[in-house]
Amino acid sequence: IPSCVEEEEEEVSQQLAELAGSAAPSALRGIRACKRCGLLKTVEQFMTEGCENCPFLDIADGPERVNACTTAFYEGQCAVMDPRESWAAKWIRVDGFLPGVYAIHVTGTLNRDIEEDLENRGLRWRCKPVGSTNTDT
Repeated sequence: IPSCVEEEEEEVSQQLAELAGSAAPSALRGIRACKRCGLLKTVEQFMTEGCENCPFLDIADGPERVNACTTAFYEGQCAVMDPRESWAAKWIRVDGFLPGVYAIHVTGTLNRDIEEDLENRGLRWRCKPVGSTNTDT
């Protein structure tokens, strides 16, 4: 029977492993937001790593895919260390994603084929067209 201390140590090591895999922009210039989840990274990071929350978007496939799935038009930033426990993560609806830095509001549209793929997977996306209200992000 594992002790409470062992269970707590295992939970802490799991949290550290998740934090080690978190994504944060490596520079202050050229930051873009994933149109589906709002994760903020540089173009170079999206080109080499893709989006950790959205591997099915294949963002790292090339510059065309980065442009189709990310946007430079976003408002605010929120660093999220523990998405499941953070009220801010729940507020911007990223509590199901990995730790990282997220846009508060994402403006843009996805290509219709990408939208259809996400709909078929039963997934929502955070980007909203220009001029729409951001109350339901």
